[in-house]
Amino acid sequence: MTRDQRKAAFDLLAGERILVMDGAMGTMIQGYGLDEAGYRGERLKDHSHDLRGNNDILNLTRPDIVEEIHRAYFEAGADIVETNTFSATSIAQADYEAEHLVTEINVEGARLARLAADKVQEENPGRICFVAGALGPTNRTASISPDVNDPAFRNVTFDTLVASYKEAARGLVEGGADLLLVETIFDTLNAKAALFAIDELEEETGVHLPLMISGTITDLSGRTLSGQTPEAFWNSVRHARPVSVGLNCALGAKQLRGFLAELSRVAETRVSAYPNAGLPNAFGGYDETPEETAAEIGAWARDGLVNVVGGCCGTTPDHIRAIAEAVKDVLPRKVPEPPRRMRLSGLEPFEVPA
Repeated sequence: MTRDQRKAAFDLLAGERILVMDGAMGTMIQGYGLDEAGYRGERLKDHSHDLRGNNDILNLTRPDIVEEIHRAYFEAGADIVETNTFSATSIAQADYEAEHLVTEINVEGARLARLAADKVQEENPGRICFVAGALGPTNRTASISPDVNDPAFRNVTFDTLVASYKEAARGLVEGGADLLLVETIFDTLNAKAALFAIDELEEETGVHLPLMISGTITDLSGRTLSGQTPEAFWNSVRHARPVSVGLNCALGAKQLRGFLAELSRVAETRVSAYPNAGLPNAFGGYDETPEETAAEIGAWARDGLVNVVGGCCGTTPDHIRAIAEAVKDVLPRKVPEPPRRMRLSGLEPFEVPA
């Protein structure tokens, strides 16, 4: 099946049922208990900087682990898996002195996910599996100063973000991703840079991939880290015409519901959500069981809030299996058609009356 055929299949399936994404990659990798040597592998045994904790580097040093995790999520019922590239930008990889490996990390990340997808499809005739090329937020913010004594200071520029995202996205396209996912957005200006980079890449290559966008409400104030409400966030990114917009990370399903409902009310596209397995405990772990997470997400589905669901931090194939079961007989949210208006945003949304 070609990429264009999978794109058409995605639209068809998304119209028929709620699609299921995978769960946490980092949580699963932690279960392998890799030490520094485990992260380095033979390929990077002499690398100049510690690599432990750099999950994306495993695309190069332990591809068997990465493919195994992708396969586990597909077998649990996921329709879409995200590439293991959350921090595979030159900005984030600079912490490990691995900037020169960014293109290869992204190419291999997409290739491994596609390999797992193809194997599962071959074993299950008629099934279609999708790969979302993940573009994370980087570890810098274009809107907020990291120095409380100098509010005007920024440790990254918009142009630097664009160049970094473009390099990563190019690798994901080359490696075989079906969609691009700009995710865990805590700063909308960072996301704007990613969207601009994707537009430039499409103009250069002529390859257009469906776009998913997912923001992060950082706490119960109901705002992103850079201060936007869900509706204001949507107004800021709707020009990109994504196939879905949604929320992920930071909160569990129970805490996320109200903010998801706000986004679902206004977004004239599909809505996605993949929460954490509850809130972290005192040790930074997650205690919410698959049944608890699935019960909350099943309620979202029955109330018509979502089109795509999955899990973020702390979730496992068991969570995804339970979520898939909870939504399997529920129709997807009907995408609204709001009247045409000028809709603007700062920290709050603003709609110009007709």
